[in-house]
Amino acid sequence: MNKTTVWTVIGVVVAIIIAWVLVDVLFSVLWFIGKLVVVAVVAVIVFFVLRAIFARSRRD
Repeated sequence: MNKTTVWTVIGVVVAIIIAWVLVDVLFSVLWFIGKLVVVAVVAVIVFFVLRAIFARSRRD
């Protein structure tokens, strides 16, 4: 095995490790954004439900 082949193998291994880390970070960020969107939607629904409940109790 010559020097070029060794560096090629090392480059491939390093590229795979970097890609693995980047994909892991990307999925973590996407999961966090997805959770934020779900929390925001639930918060808006709860807000309007509470507003309707308290508006109804004021009229009585």
